[in-house]
Amino acid sequence: MSTGTATGSTTCLELSQEDGAAHKFYEVSVAGLVVTVRYGRIGAGGQTQTTTFATVEKARAAAAKKVGEKVRKGYAPAVQGARAPRSVTRRQVASAPSTARSAAPVLWRFRTGSAAFGIHVDDDRCWVGNQSGDVYTLDHEGGVLARFSLPDGVKCLVADDFWIYAGCDDGKVYDLSSKLPFVAYDIAADVDIFWLDIHEGVLDVSDRDGRLTVIDHEDEHQWARRSPGEQAWMVRADERAVYHGHTRGVTAYAPDGGRELWHTPTRGGVLFGWQEGDVVYAGTAHKAVQRLSKATGAIEATYTCDSAVYSCATSPGGRFVFAGDAASSVYCFDRDGTRLWKLGTGGGSALSMQYHDERLYLVTTDGSLVCVDASEAAVAAAQQGSVPVPRDVKAAAAMPACAPATTVAAVTTVAQAPTGAIVVECVQEAGQVRVHVVSDGYDQLNVQFPRAIREPGARYVVDSLHTAAGGFYRVRGDIRRLL
Repeated sequence: MSTGTATGSTTCLELSQEDGAAHKFYEVSVAGLVVTVRYGRIGAGGQTQTTTFATVEKARAAAAKKVGEKVRKGYAPAVQGARAPRSVTRRQVASAPSTARSAAPVLWRFRTGSAAFGIHVDDDRCWVGNQSGDVYTLDHEGGVLARFSLPDGVKCLVADDFWIYAGCDDGKVYDLSSKLPFVAYDIAADVDIFWLDIHEGVLDVSDRDGRLTVIDHEDEHQWARRSPGEQAWMVRADERAVYHGHTRGVTAYAPDGGRELWHTPTRGGVLFGWQEGDVVYAGTAHKAVQRLSKATGAIEATYTCDSAVYSCATSPGGRFVFAGDAASSVYCFDRDGTRLWKLGTGGGSALSMQYHDERLYLVTTDGSLVCVDASEAAVAAAQQGSVPVPRDVKAAAAMPACAPATTVAAVTTVAQAPTGAIVVECVQEAGQVRVHVVSDGYDQLNVQFPRAIREPGARYVVDSLHTAAGGFYRVRGDIRRLL
């Protein structure tokens, strides 16, 4: 539907299919020389792009072309707000009490306040994201360092070198590597995110319908495939393939999406995935973790649990394999599948987990980040009934929460670039607003940069740039607009 005034006009379009495959809007506004496009999931704020043209006539023509393209794709005129937003899948899980005779040696526990799925642990800190959209960072002793407040529930946290990303129920993936989070990727409105992985800036998305969607560092769609099953909770990627786990097993695709490399049925639908150098691990609904060869898809080992496996992880090189089941237990196996121990978590089932430096970190159905001492001595003592008293970590009530920057106005401005800082510029290139480096000593490779704050001609100051293997720069540190 189009509306207008003496100074401009706005056209609202929507595409909503009965089967739920699409539920998105597209809005084009013209105000003099400026064309603003806003798009996204119906009911959400969406992503905004603004372009300035040389004349009013060119601006109107560009807007009409954009509207025409969407109408040809099936979009229809609409009144904004008349159609309700589509519901987003929440992972429905049951958690029974553990049948293990002993409790795990929990060192500390941090309660986030809502069921948690997202976890990432590195040498410096631990990250946890929950269904309320809160992401906390803690040190390895449980000290709370920072909090991010995202607009919707966090499905998962993934890392690519230094960069940390949170995939959320609003269909966006937020870069949490700076003090102020930004939208790094805006997933198509018809994709209901279940899990993510990222490799050299290429984002891989698995969803409710069993699809795999691949997006490059410029937030542009590359390819998509529908696997044989549904409910795709697992996606892992490396330079050789993308490994997609779903209700029918695990399917591997070539990185360019050109062909299926192999498909392996698993013991039950896949509920979680992990990877090491030459193998992937699939945690299944039928009480097992299975290790598959990346080269052929052959099942090399099976790790049998006593209930459905919600999560799994390994120590470096796969020497030990860990699993968390639907009955609030955590297991450890040797590489060949021999069960070494089973212990109760003491607080719900582990929905995600990660091993780091003889500690096993879990996020659980009760919304806790749990640090377990997984050293041989601590586990042996636990099996004899001797466990430490878990320390209950609390966040400071006054801790500020960093919310995402969604407009240029939300970005701090500076009059001049500080010594040692790098200047980048937004440029119009082949119909897209790209970001190039202005400072000396850098070539013209594109920069992965938040779309929400891109404006042709705008310049920004960044703390540092790092060359990514995919042939682009990544920003690290604060982003400030240069006046």
